[in-house]
Amino acid sequence: MSAAARRVAIVGAGGTIAMEGAHPFDWVDYGDSGRINPVEKIVAGMDRGLDDIALELVPFRMLPSTGITVEDWIELAALVKALDARPGIAGIVITHGTATLEETAFFIEATCAVTKPVILSGAQRPPNTAASDAMVNLRAAVSAATQAPAGVYACMNGQLFAAADVSKTSNFALDAFEAPEFGPLGRIDADGSLFIARAPIPAPRVLDLPEGTVPRVDIALSYAGSDGTAIRALTAAGAQAIIVAGMPPGRAAPGDRAAMCEAVAAGVVVVQSSRALRGSVPVQPYNRAEGILGGGGLSVQKARILVLLALSSNLDIEGIEELLQTWGRSPPT
Repeated sequence: MSAAARRVAIVGAGGTIAMEGAHPFDWVDYGDSGRINPVEKIVAGMDRGLDDIALELVPFRMLPSTGITVEDWIELAALVKALDARPGIAGIVITHGTATLEETAFFIEATCAVTKPVILSGAQRPPNTAASDAMVNLRAAVSAATQAPAGVYACMNGQLFAAADVSKTSNFALDAFEAPEFGPLGRIDADGSLFIARAPIPAPRVLDLPEGTVPRVDIALSYAGSDGTAIRALTAAGAQAIIVAGMPPGRAAPGDRAAMCEAVAAGVVVVQSSRALRGSVPVQPYNRAEGILGGGGLSVQKARILVLLALSSNLDIEGIEELLQTWGRSPPT
């Protein structure tokens, strides 16, 4: 294997993997310390196990992922495109906070036609605390970056996930990341080798990075007794689109339903999604008669990203709904 095939760029974007706990069991309040380390210090803790892979360190952000913005995503995607175009790099790893790791991964997948593996990874426990998963996850991500097919992935707890599938399903557990619908794509074994159980599904379309003002796209949660107040407030605040996280199987409370129809009449793109972790929200005559779009199989937070990018790319209603319905599905043969 050539030297170029074993060179990985590591982009540091903050998160728990870059933080320090106040004591060995500081697994909850470590963010209060305000200590976020640069990527150089993160990688310094991994002094063995990757001797045959050259690492190129690329600073980006030093922040908790709860603070990341669409503007950060745009800049990060542009950086990924630049690194992906360099012939001497085999793959890219992005160290990232776990709170929004799945959203950042999906944004990159939706905007970057990558020709190499791009793998996001982080930690549930800071590197200096007991039983931290930081260096284990980083080692697995770097190893996978030299072996995985081109695409955008999350790598946590020894498993490799597709960006469109992955969700964080636990607050503190080490196995917090899952793909509830179809499971992980594969695993990284103890020796660093990658086993792929199923091939990733390519993105149906790569969308343009937003330029200028980013469209406002919000999420409203529908629950028993919700009366549309949140949807009306978001409409009044200037939302160009609202993703409604409905009750499974993708239905809103009556009060929310009325507010959704009002929002459509006001020119807002309204998408009926679901709180459920599995299953798609199809196009339904019940909704289409009112101009409400079917949310497809993406989580509500990823549907928000897709609609934001679609609006930035000037897609019409039909184009937006087609993307929502086809993302993450194999094209017909």
